[in-house]
Amino acid sequence: MKKIILLFGAIIGAILSSNSIIHMNMMRSNPDYQGNDVLGYATMIVVFSLIYFGVRNYRNKFLDGKIGFGKAFKTGALICFVASTVYVVMGLSYYYLFAPDFMEVYADYVIRNAPADEVEAVTAQMTNFKEMYKNPIVATLITYMEVLPLGMLVALVSAFIVKKK
Repeated sequence: MKKIILLFGAIIGAILSSNSIIHMNMMRSNPDYQGNDVLGYATMIVVFSLIYFGVRNYRNKFLDGKIGFGKAFKTGALICFVASTVYVVMGLSYYYLFAPDFMEVYADYVIRNAPADEVEAVTAQMTNFKEMYKNPIVATLITYMEVLPLGMLVALVSAFIVKKK
């Protein structure tokens, strides 16, 4: 079980991290970059769908094709946690080592794209966000919250699909 969790978690985490780093670079190098949240979350769902294949692989190779919902969810959740940890470590390492100006770039982007009547509130929000990101523990928690809930949802759905008595 450990091997499958680590393998699928590492693969998912590496893909998510690569995607994130590419977008960070695109935003940093092009001030007119237009991100797409829907496309970003859809990409994350597609990548996290590999959890299904990890759980199915575990069921078929080690459990003679039978797995209950609880064990399937536990396996999927562990894959998700490993993937999220890889994402956090790689993303924050890149941020702190190679893109320490990213929060400034991101805040400017968000403020520039805010509706005119919300610019003041968004500016205050981004100032607070930049201040929070200076604390590595808070940055780690925020980064986990970017991916972990969605991954857990995919693990839950995967467990329903893969369970077989």
